[in-house]
Amino acid sequence: MKRLNVVTGHFGSGKTEFALNLAMQNTGKTTIVDMDTVNPYYRTADAEGVLKSHGIGVILPRFANTNVDLPALPSEIFSVFTDKETTAVFDVGGDEDGALALGQYNRYFSEEPYEMYFIVNARRPLTREPDGVIEILREVENASHLRVTSLVNATNLGPETSAEIILEGQKVVEEVSRRTGIPVAFTAVREDIDIEALVQNPVMQLKLYIKTPF
Repeated sequence: MKRLNVVTGHFGSGKTEFALNLAMQNTGKTTIVDMDTVNPYYRTADAEGVLKSHGIGVILPRFANTNVDLPALPSEIFSVFTDKETTAVFDVGGDEDGALALGQYNRYFSEEPYEMYFIVNARRPLTREPDGVIEILREVENASHLRVTSLVNATNLGPETSAEIILEGQKVVEEVSRRTGIPVAFTAVREDIDIEALVQNPVMQLKLYIKTPF
């Protein structure tokens, strides 16, 4: 892992679960930063207790988990840029609207190497085909003024997810990689699904920390 790690993607891609697992799997001092001021569901705040029990710092938007419509990003975010001993994982809001919040910290990311993961769920309406994925990816880059460095196939259909569904999404992500030159870093799957022998890139086995609100 780089010290600064950004997780972004289309709404419903599974980026928050990936961000949580990325933070949980790091062995050093870690802080997860919830920068999602767009989506009221599937929030890092829902896993705050388990994160803190594992010694992971949590920075949340003000008024997270309340009925306030427009949560604000806290000033504590600056601490992860100044504390060079901390590995930071940023969970960024979906699409360009969410990425705009990230853009205001651009100068800090320009000072050291960072990883920016773009999470793809090829079962979502706007990311079923490579063209749609690339369009949203470029919108995120333009809004954040940062470049995506890695792709993650997190294709899923909730409890109905199967190896076949994941592999269908793998084809989409690999085509995006071919067109953009951005490598596929991981295929992210639930712990009970074994596809390691079926893909060439590393597989991240996900523990699911966020419960559906529905």
